[in-house]
Amino acid sequence: MSDTAAPEARPRGLRLPAALSASTPVFVLLGVLLIVLAFVDIGFYEPDRLLAFIRRAAPLIILAAGQYFVMVSGGFDLSVGSVVTVGVVVAAELFNIAPDMPWPLAVVILLAAGMVVGLVNGLVSTVLAVPSFITTLGMMLILQGAVFFWTQGAPRGYLSDGYRTLGRGMVPGLPWLPWAVVVLAVVALAAVLFMRSDTGRTLVATGDNDAAAALSGVRVHRLRVLAFVLSGLAAAMAAVLVGGFTGISAQAGNGMEFEAITAVVLGGVALGGGRGSVVAAMAGALSLQTLFTLLTMLGVSGALESAVQGVIVIAAVALGAVSWSRRRRVPHPTKERR
Repeated sequence: MSDTAAPEARPRGLRLPAALSASTPVFVLLGVLLIVLAFVDIGFYEPDRLLAFIRRAAPLIILAAGQYFVMVSGGFDLSVGSVVTVGVVVAAELFNIAPDMPWPLAVVILLAAGMVVGLVNGLVSTVLAVPSFITTLGMMLILQGAVFFWTQGAPRGYLSDGYRTLGRGMVPGLPWLPWAVVVLAVVALAAVLFMRSDTGRTLVATGDNDAAAALSGVRVHRLRVLAFVLSGLAAAMAAVLVGGFTGISAQAGNGMEFEAITAVVLGGVALGGGRGSVVAAMAGALSLQTLFTLLTMLGVSGALESAVQGVIVIAAVALGAVSWSRRRRVPHPTKERR
């Protein structure tokens, strides 16, 4: 009896750490960064300053949630930063053409446009079987070229005060609560609920093994297109917040695609898909924003941010690969009983 009891106890003891090991480091890192930040700037955790920090981080966290859907299904979306830029520029042009346009209508138009971009990315990647990296790289270049051709580097128009409320305004009756924080909370809750649904679980299974998922009756192409549509939607929502907070700029979303990918990888999401948590991906974005804020407070040049992102990506992928390799070497309980 002792010979059969031991193998069963061993995997059970490893099951919880194995499930948590991929995402645990990002929460540890976030905790350490927040503690260090408290020592560097004692007043950082005053409610108004803390909420202002979360407001600044909201666009990147939302982008990371959208990027997570694509990466966990086995793809990449390099176009999200350009979608942010196009969203800001197009919104300014909309108000320039129709000054009396209700700002909620402008938001709806941007969200729909982001979904269309995601739909095109998804269809090209699945129907035409073009790798998502190439597809979204091409879309990124197309959007960047279109913005430069249209604006010649100097965007026209303006963003109405009502439109900018979501990015920089406060909730009526709660003057301490930014609208951006409310939008972030809604998006985060929706992302978590979606990943707990059958569709969300199937999306992860598709990234893990698309062939097995297809044999099980899963419409793999449809799910991957949905992931890109959600990523485009998230990028458009981020564009609304960025435009409201910073105003009009032809470089509004420059580099944000790489920041989103870095955040998702930092959150423990496997590059090939099939493993990772959307909560950890958003925590990765918050960690990245916290790190950049800390470096700024310490007087480190902002030019080093790209180098820091590169180090984080390499370290996170290496750690994930080592952890995955160790878990694969754990004996299966049924094999030991045989």
